[in-house]
Amino acid sequence: MELDPDIRARAQKIELLLMDCDGVLTDGRLYFGADGEALKVFHARDGEGLTQWRDAGLAAGIISGRNSPSVALRASQLGMKFVLQGRNDKSAALDEILAESGHLPEETAYIGDDTPDLAVFARVGLAVAVHDAHSTVRKAAHLVTEANGGLGAVREVIDLILASRSDIS
Repeated sequence: MELDPDIRARAQKIELLLMDCDGVLTDGRLYFGADGEALKVFHARDGEGLTQWRDAGLAAGIISGRNSPSVALRASQLGMKFVLQGRNDKSAALDEILAESGHLPEETAYIGDDTPDLAVFARVGLAVAVHDAHSTVRKAAHLVTEANGGLGAVREVIDLILASRSDIS
C-alpha cells in the first residue's frame, strides 16, 4: 500500500506514541468479573509492536478515562513510560506527558477511538483512529487503521511509523 506523502512526513517526526486503552489496545468491550473488576483482553501483536517501539528507544504511553489495575500491569510489562488513568481531560493529560517527556506535540502520535480523544487529535502531529472508531473520530484523524481496536491496530501504527522513520535514516 502506497502511503500518503503527508502521513509519511508526519510519521517521520514521531518519537512519542500515546493511545487510549479501551477500544484501542482492547476491542472496547468490558467484561466484569464476580468482584466487579473490568477484565480486559490485549492482543499479543500490539504487545510485540510496543516492545519493538521501546527497543527502538522510543517512548509510549496510555491516556485512559478509566482506572484499571490490568492496564497498569500490561503497560508495565511492555515498558510503557506514561500511564495516566482516570483522566477525562485528555488534553490536560497530554500536557503533563509533554512536559515530563520534553517532546513537542508535532513529535507525538495519538491513537484513539471515541469522542474524548478528539481534544488530543487536534494537538498532535499524527492523529490515528482505529478502523472501528466512532465516525467523528475517523473524520478528525490524519490516518485510519485497517485493523479494529484491540486486534492489531496499534501494531499497524507502530509498523508504519518505524518504516517511515527508517526512510530518513
